Amino acid sequence: MKNFFLFAMISMAALVNAQNYPATKKTPKNITKHGITFTDDYTWLENTQDKEVTSWVEAQNVLFSNHLTEIGTEKAITKKIKEYDAGSSYGLPAKRKKYYYMMVRMSPGKPAQLHYMDKPDGIPQPLPNPLNDYGSNAYVVNYYPSVNSAYLAFSISPDGSDKHDVKFLDMKKSRFEDDVLTGIKYSGIQWKNDEGIFYKHNINKTAFAADSTYQLYYHAIGKPQKDDKLIFDSSASDSHFSFGVNEEYLFITEEINDGASKNYYRLHLDSLSKSPVKFISNVAADFDFKYYHKGRFYYSTQQYDWGELRSRNLDGTDEKVVIPQFYNQLLRSTLMFGDYIVCKYKTLGKYHLSLYDKDVHFIRKYDLPPGTDCEVSFYNKENNCLYISLRSYTLSSQNYTLNLDTGEFKPFFSTIFKAKPTVFPLDYFESKTITYKSRDGKDVPITIVHKKGLVMDGSNPTLLKAYGGFGNVSTPAYNTGLLYFLEQGGVFAYAEVRGGGEKGLKWHAAGRGRNKIHSVNDVIDAAEFLIAEKYTSSQRIAFTGASNGGLMATAAMTQRPDLFKVIISEMGLTDIPSAMLHTVGNYHKDEYGNPEIKEDYEAMLTYSPYQKIKDDVNYPVTLLIAGENDDRVTPFQSYKFAAKLQNRPAQKNPVYIKTSEFGHNKSVTYDERTKDNAEFYSFLLYHLTK
Repeated sequence: MKNFFLFAMISMAALVNAQNYPATKKTPKNITKHGITFTDDYTWLENTQDKEVTSWVEAQNVLFSNHLTEIGTEKAITKKIKEYDAGSSYGLPAKRKKYYYMMVRMSPGKPAQLHYMDKPDGIPQPLPNPLNDYGSNAYVVNYYPSVNSAYLAFSISPDGSDKHDVKFLDMKKSRFEDDVLTGIKYSGIQWKNDEGIFYKHNINKTAFAADSTYQLYYHAIGKPQKDDKLIFDSSASDSHFSFGVNEEYLFITEEINDGASKNYYRLHLDSLSKSPVKFISNVAADFDFKYYHKGRFYYSTQQYDWGELRSRNLDGTDEKVVIPQFYNQLLRSTLMFGDYIVCKYKTLGKYHLSLYDKDVHFIRKYDLPPGTDCEVSFYNKENNCLYISLRSYTLSSQNYTLNLDTGEFKPFFSTIFKAKPTVFPLDYFESKTITYKSRDGKDVPITIVHKKGLVMDGSNPTLLKAYGGFGNVSTPAYNTGLLYFLEQGGVFAYAEVRGGGEKGLKWHAAGRGRNKIHSVNDVIDAAEFLIAEKYTSSQRIAFTGASNGGLMATAAMTQRPDLFKVIISEMGLTDIPSAMLHTVGNYHKDEYGNPEIKEDYEAMLTYSPYQKIKDDVNYPVTLLIAGENDDRVTPFQSYKFAAKLQNRPAQKNPVYIKTSEFGHNKSVTYDERTKDNAEFYSFLLYHLTK
């Protein structure tokens, strides 16, 4: 998008048809699989580096930008969002090894910078910026202190994609080492003391090819990357793997047989010249290794739907149940702090913490306020306290300490974490979590948020959201753009549809693979519930989702175009069989199915949005958001869907696509995030209220 403004002037002359869409050619290609033939007119848009494609993308951006200018509310919403941001409170720092880390914006209008402290209530000290040698699209993905905090490794995305660089900061000298690693993908960083790191290396030649992250390397600080030692290689089997360091061991989890089973390996950190030793072979895929501690490894299986924790010796003997299953209480996390185990549980609309001693004797339970979730940030041995942040859809981080000896729960304030009023009074908004009935009789949880006293007469602009994939569990996310929408009289609803993990492992299985259509149907049923209960109407309701949630958006609109006024899909899957051929698609066959299997392929076609578009249907107002460097869900998934929608005489409602120079994680700087947020709610409110 180098010549965007020049192209913007030229492209206006080429705009055609009722909505002034850029001209889009058709290059019909018949795709036949399992005796089913589908004509794809837009495979040419998959060649994202071709000038014709980049010109088409830029023209689409001009069209959307002009529409935002026509709406004219973006700047006012941006100003309001920034006001709300200024009134929001900071979350707690992250305790990583010796220090506490947090992003701090020292003055308004300047980007936040990573700072560190030597105690929770200390004065943050700035760290050197690792992005000084990068362009404006680069961002820090994560940071990893070495065991004794001598070094801080930064994982950096140069262009927003999932392929990263790694730089090393010498904490004592406050300068970066000369060695910079490249080609790291889908990989965290694990340290061997203060000496070096383990990382996964990617050898893809093109951004959107099927993933080839099959090698695990060890890098010694100060050495060139070409000298790094190969530790593990799954290239021969194309097996996906993950890794982690616990105490004295490196552990590797290898998924085999298309994710049907797993192997587990260990390698002592003092024996890197040796090969990893397999200590668990061909165990079922539902065996989930959690961590290792003092000679025992901790794990869970899918034998218990609501989650539990067990442990064994490294030789596989002496199995013990550490935390049993509690029915209807979803075990979200298990954390060890000193002599305590802290478990976080989710029930319908509520969370609670349960505290156990080192012998797993129950001590006490802490109920969180309805509608709030918490993050257990760290444990401070000096005062035997957990530091916890509470948050909700309308409440920014509220920080507390929890004394594990006395059970006292009290607010935490310091020089940085000052006491300040909430943006709105605590009773200004209402939030409730209830259930609605799916078409096949399931009770699906849904959280609904709106201003207190809002009249439910079917006229309220309403935003419905869901994810419904990979067993992910939804959690309240504070968003000042959403605050603006709610303040304007909007209703927000989040449906915990099947495919997610909110009601346990079986809830995920009920919306996975050949059952994925259940996730889509649950979204549709949620919209019908909101309309039936007079929260809104079909002319006032929008649905949005990102990634798999973006699939839910485009699938729901193609199943029930009459039900929604607006659809906004962010980095969404639209052509499911094709998605399995690119980037990480091969790893997601357990979620969507394998198109080479007839029954799986036929199930995909019951909901795959691209194949479901009909020539004679006017679909809802649509906005597709894509990242041109997104190497997780390729941008041409959105390109092709937009082209097919636009290129039909029956489409009277406008269809827009916005593509930016980011990856799957969207915008990265504060100004970009604020702008995107303002654009989203400007577009949404305009089309829901016009």
